[in-house]
Amino acid sequence: MSEKLALLHPEMVLFAATCVVMVLGLARSAVWRSACAWLTGGALAAAFVLALRSPVTDGLFPHFLAYTKAMIAGVALLILPVMSGTVDRWYERRVAKGAAFDALRVTRGEFYAFFLLSVTGVMLCATADDLIWLFLALELTSLPTYIMVAISTPRVRAQEAGVKYFFLGALAAATFLYGFAMLFGATGSTSLDAITIQFRGEGLSTIATLGLVMALVGVSFKIAAAPMHFYTADVYQGAASPVSAFLAFMPKAAGLIVLIQLLATVGWSWGEAGDALPDAIRVALWVIATLTMTIGNTLALLQSSAKRLLAYSSIAHSGYMLVGLIAGPGGTVARNGLAAAMFYLLCYGVMNLGAFAVLASLEVRGRDGEPAEADAIDDLRGLFRVRPGLAWAMTLCALSLLGLPPLLGFWGKLVLFTSAIGAGEIGLVVVMGLNSAVAAFYYLRLVRASMLDERDPDAERPIVTEALGRRLAAGLSAAGVVGVVVFASTLQSASHAAATPNPRYDEFLKVEAPARQSPPAATPTARHN
Repeated sequence: MSEKLALLHPEMVLFAATCVVMVLGLARSAVWRSACAWLTGGALAAAFVLALRSPVTDGLFPHFLAYTKAMIAGVALLILPVMSGTVDRWYERRVAKGAAFDALRVTRGEFYAFFLLSVTGVMLCATADDLIWLFLALELTSLPTYIMVAISTPRVRAQEAGVKYFFLGALAAATFLYGFAMLFGATGSTSLDAITIQFRGEGLSTIATLGLVMALVGVSFKIAAAPMHFYTADVYQGAASPVSAFLAFMPKAAGLIVLIQLLATVGWSWGEAGDALPDAIRVALWVIATLTMTIGNTLALLQSSAKRLLAYSSIAHSGYMLVGLIAGPGGTVARNGLAAAMFYLLCYGVMNLGAFAVLASLEVRGRDGEPAEADAIDDLRGLFRVRPGLAWAMTLCALSLLGLPPLLGFWGKLVLFTSAIGAGEIGLVVVMGLNSAVAAFYYLRLVRASMLDERDPDAERPIVTEALGRRLAAGLSAAGVVGVVVFASTLQSASHAAATPNPRYDEFLKVEAPARQSPPAATPTARHN
C-alpha cells in the first residue's frame, strides 16, 4: 500500500488544495477570496517538487511518472497567471463599491477547484495501470472543464460552448468506454499488464483490435484529433481565452498519455522488422494523424477569428504528436517517437499559452457595450504601436508554433521528424512537412497583424485588461520559447529517459502479472508505468 501511495503524493496535495480552495471562495472577506489563486499556485508548486521525486517503477516505462507529472504541474503553473480576472471580476467590483455580498453569486472558489481537479485527473492518467482507472481519470480531467467553459464569461456564447462540449464529450466517453469493454471481453481483464500478456502470448483477436481502435477514436476527442475534432473551434471561441489556453493543453496531455498507455499493451514489436505497431492499429493511427494535420491546417487558413485559428492550429499539432506515437520508442533520443511526442507536448504548452495570453490581455467593446476579450485577427492590427511587449510576445509564440529556428517549437518539431524518419514513416514525414509549410501562412498573418499592419483610424482601439497576470503569462511564454532552448537538450534527454522501455519488463510480467489476471480493483499501482 505504501508503494501505491508514494505514486499519488502530487495528486494528494492537489486534492487537499481543491477542498480548501472551494471553502475559501465562499469567504466574506475579499482578501481570503483572492487567496484562492495563490493557494492554487502553491499546491501546483508542491506537486511539481513531489513529481520530480516520484519513485522509479517496475513497469514498461520506469521513469515515466516523474517527467510527465512534473511537466503537467509546470505548465499548469504557467497557465495559472492568465486565469486572473476570468471569473467574478465585475461582481467583485460591485461588492467593493458597497453592494451586499452573496456567496451564491461568486464562482471563484469553484473555478480554481475545477482547475485543480482537472490537473489532478491528468496526473492520474499517468499513474493508472487499469482500464477502469484510466476511464475515471479521463473523466476527472474532462468534467471540470465543461463547467469552466460555461462559467468563464457571463455571455450566452460561453454557456452554448459548454453545452456543446459536454454532449460531444459524452459521445466520446461512450465510444472509448465501449472500446474498453471490448478489450475486457477479448482478454478477460482490465489490468493493462494482464492485457499485455494476452496480446504478447496470443496476438490481437478481432474483438481486441476493434476495441482498441474504438478506444483510440474516443480518446481522440481529448486531443482534438479527427474525427472527434468538430467541437474545438466553437468551444475555444465561446470560452474565455484563459480557459481556451487550458483546454488546449490539459485534455490534450491526458489523451496523449492514455494513448501511450493503450498502445504499450500491443507494443511496437510487429511488422517485418519487429519495430512497428500491428498493421490495423498503425493504419488507423496513420489515417487519424494525416487527417488531423491536414484538416487543422486547411481550416485555419480560412479563419478571421484568432481564437478559431488557434483552435484549428491545436488540431494540427495533435496530428504532429500522433506521428511520434506511430514511430514508437527508439534506441536514441533522435529516434524515440514517444519521447519526441512528450517533448513536443511540453513545447506546445509553453508557446501556445503565449498566443492565448496576448488575446486575453486585450479587450474590445462588445455589441452590448460591455468590454469583451479580443477575438478577431483585426483586433491585433497596430498592436506594436501601442503595446510592443504584447506584439513581440504574439510574434515569438506564433513563430515558435510555426517551428521557425532557433525557437523552442523548432527543436520540438525536429525530433518528431527524425523519429519518423528513423521508423521509416517517410509518407508521414512528407505529410507533416507539407502541413508545416501550409501553417506558415496563417501564423505569419498573426505576426503581420501584430507587428506590421496599421490600424484603421476609424476602428476602435483595443484596451489592455487590468488583469496583470495575463500580461505576465504572455511575457513568460515569450521568454520560454527563447530561453528554454538553452535547456532543450536536457529536456529531450529527460523525455527520452521517461519513454525508454524497461529491459526487465518481460521478467516482471512472467513473475508478477499472472497473479493479477482476474479483474482487479481500480487502484493504481507502480507496475505499468
